[in-house]
Amino acid sequence: MVEIPKSFYLASDDTPFPSVSLSLEEPNGLIAVGGELSTNRLIEAYSSGIFPWYGEGEPVLWYSPNPRMVITSKSLHVSKSLRKIIRSNRFEILIDCNFAKVIKQCKNITRSTQTGTWIDDNMVDAYIELHEKGFARSVEVYDRGELVGGLYGVVLGEVFFGESMFSISANASKVALVYLIQNLNYKLIDCQVENDHLKRLGAYNISRYSFMLLLKELL
Repeated sequence: MVEIPKSFYLASDDTPFPSVSLSLEEPNGLIAVGGELSTNRLIEAYSSGIFPWYGEGEPVLWYSPNPRMVITSKSLHVSKSLRKIIRSNRFEILIDCNFAKVIKQCKNITRSTQTGTWIDDNMVDAYIELHEKGFARSVEVYDRGELVGGLYGVVLGEVFFGESMFSISANASKVALVYLIQNLNYKLIDCQVENDHLKRLGAYNISRYSFMLLLKELL
């Protein structure tokens, strides 16, 4: 049974987050519990190296894991087969044309590595509002007019905080990520936690301390 410090509970929307240096080791990075997914709260969270991540029936849980997985234009690795797919111009890439459909696809897509989703209806509404206010973006991959893949995330300064991605067509989410890194000029892409799929594309772990220094520089 994990004992959560009383200071982690967010009594109101004005209650500040604890310092990320106090984050638990297990579960890795847990730093706060409760509160709402308001635009102001989410911007405060991401600016502080924190993001919401919780399951169905749970209160909002906030994390700042250590280590933190990131990817940059310098670390990006595009395989020969993926380069061939990109050069084929099979896919059309659009930006911010259907954010709501992207996040809903990420919510509903069946994934072999998990039994459910962390994206509930409240999260969908909150991130759509972030998008409408200019703080969240989507990269969309179309095949003959049909949305077949994409990703979305929060944008602050020169950082793209990746939230989720999906593919209906093979490699579509990879194409979206490569486009994001190569064309949208963000200096840092936050991938949150270690993921083998992203590691193969060049993502790597850094310490929470290093991540916070980067945020201070790039936000």
